[in-house]
Amino acid sequence: MRWGSVVWLYWLPLVIPVTWGLWALLRRRRRALARLVAPSMLSLLAPHWNPAPAFRRLLLRMAALSLLVVALARPQWGFHWEDVRRTGLDVLVVLDTSRSMMASDLPPSRLQQAKWGVRDLLRQLQGDRVGLIPFAGSSLLQCPLTIDYAAFAMTLDDVYAGIIPRGGTAIEQALRTAIQSFPENSAADRVILLITDGEDHEGEPLKLLPELKEKNIRVYTIGIGTLEGEMMPAGNDQGGYFKDRQGQIVQTRLQEDVLQQLALGSGGTYVRSAPGDTGLVRVFNESITHLKRAEQETRTAKIYEERFVWPILAALALLLWEALLSDRRKQPQPHAEVSA
Repeated sequence: MRWGSVVWLYWLPLVIPVTWGLWALLRRRRRALARLVAPSMLSLLAPHWNPAPAFRRLLLRMAALSLLVVALARPQWGFHWEDVRRTGLDVLVVLDTSRSMMASDLPPSRLQQAKWGVRDLLRQLQGDRVGLIPFAGSSLLQCPLTIDYAAFAMTLDDVYAGIIPRGGTAIEQALRTAIQSFPENSAADRVILLITDGEDHEGEPLKLLPELKEKNIRVYTIGIGTLEGEMMPAGNDQGGYFKDRQGQIVQTRLQEDVLQQLALGSGGTYVRSAPGDTGLVRVFNESITHLKRAEQETRTAKIYEERFVWPILAALALLLWEALLSDRRKQPQPHAEVSA
């Protein structure tokens, strides 16, 4: 036997103290009644009342409650084999890991907020394949498309500012890596989630719009940062802020123009993040979840038979039994007089 929702079984031991508490209340009521009416008078005042079934009725109710909890735990035994077809989208997360993503205008940093948002997104995925491409001055496919969300999360945890040795921000090159990472023969809509502050130091990402449309790839852009901007951390053990060649502290700001045009031109959506809300879950629920999903694979799965109906029937039988127990005494049959 196995359980579909074993967590419900953890509540079963509570039946014992509940039963004891209700029994204590029942005894307390009887003692109060004994103080009010003498036992010798009770049989005269209520000759048909029988207190004996009260405890049996309590036990029947608690047994029925226990069986209902067991039913909620979904006992399963026996199984059959069934072909399971998985459908889903292909989603590539293209994550900016450049030095500017260490700015703290979205505390504790833009990059950490982005990683938290991607983790929240994972909870929404059901059968969709997801992959990860970190980028700065160059990019790499760190996690290929997979439905192993635990493995993806471990890969995401390993991402840090500086994981890409080449500095700068090359959005066009990152998008090219994403386009090449999608399978050619997929019938499903393909999605790129571009998470960046929009600062682009080389390339022209908008040149890729014709290719994105031709390959049915939508780009959803998430702007990480604020328009007011923040000083860029130096990223060394001494602390401080990054300075240009003139010795001036570099201010990094969210650049939205290219991100908006990429999203609009490819049929996606642009969202500006806020502290505690990157907008990824909102974009997925409002836009991405409605896209076309295609069959990714078919596999044979062992499907266990649900048997929760049996404890429910047993609980109903106990409650019926409890309802049939009467608090009235059986009246003795009068003896018939024998005629002479």
